[in-house]
Amino acid sequence: MRVTFCCKDTKAEPWLEGLRAALPDAELSVWQPGAPQADYAVVWAPPQQFMDEQPGLKALFNIGAGVDALMQLKLPPQAQVVRLDDAGMSVQMAEYVSQAVIRYFRELDGYEADMRAGRWAFRKPRARADFTVGVMGLGVLGARVAKALTVFDFPVLGWSRSPKAVEGVRTLHGSQGFAEFLAQTRVLVNLLPLTPETENILNRANLSQLQRGAYVINVARGGHLVEEDLLALLAEGQIAGATLDVFRQEPLPAGHPFWSEPGITLTPHTSARTLRDESIAQIVRKVAAMSRGEAVVGMVDRERGY
Repeated sequence: MRVTFCCKDTKAEPWLEGLRAALPDAELSVWQPGAPQADYAVVWAPPQQFMDEQPGLKALFNIGAGVDALMQLKLPPQAQVVRLDDAGMSVQMAEYVSQAVIRYFRELDGYEADMRAGRWAFRKPRARADFTVGVMGLGVLGARVAKALTVFDFPVLGWSRSPKAVEGVRTLHGSQGFAEFLAQTRVLVNLLPLTPETENILNRANLSQLQRGAYVINVARGGHLVEEDLLALLAEGQIAGATLDVFRQEPLPAGHPFWSEPGITLTPHTSARTLRDESIAQIVRKVAAMSRGEAVVGMVDRERGY
């Protein structure tokens, strides 16, 4: 069995070391142009040349949660695209989103500014019942986030393309449930996959349907957000603020207006990082299952894009 590694901006040797230990009989290599054919590939944002030169791949294991970069390529027709189900990312995402929601709800940014300015002041406590958190996207990460937020007694609402059930969370789905979802949401969390249907979904028309003074948390993809619309809605007071971890261009360019917008909290695409050891263990389990002809979870539907 031959396994090739082609992951942009990722140090290959630690991954190869872990894969060698788990797959001692496999032939492992870092892909280079003109390399021999492989059976399986571990990838992140590979070039089209890789796909063109590896037409016999049985499966592509994507080491990040999103597969949108792969879906833009012409893939070998028989190759299965396999997502990591979790690999330690869901708990990180739940941590990140929970702190962002709580920071906004408890006005901790305001307290931090007061203390830096030498002011000792209190704010009137807010009613938790008035802060419905709406989670868009109820896959592995979205469901974990939505369930985590219920621990803090926030009303949590979920929306997805197809019907989903999450314990303690009221869920809506499809186009018929979208307007109701937006109208009831005070804090919007985006965890949708990026597809042609979801690109630019965080736009003026949709964000204007949120409760006035809503807060936006985008931890999915930068392509979901129309940046100019968010800035305009912040200036108008429709949106009170935002926490953004993903951007259309990464790193975020110097001089981008987000850097100087006081209502926006920025982080460098770090809300949920791939954990190497967990990822390797999951890839190895799935390779073994596929070799036995068994079905595995995480298979991507190319038509849907996730």
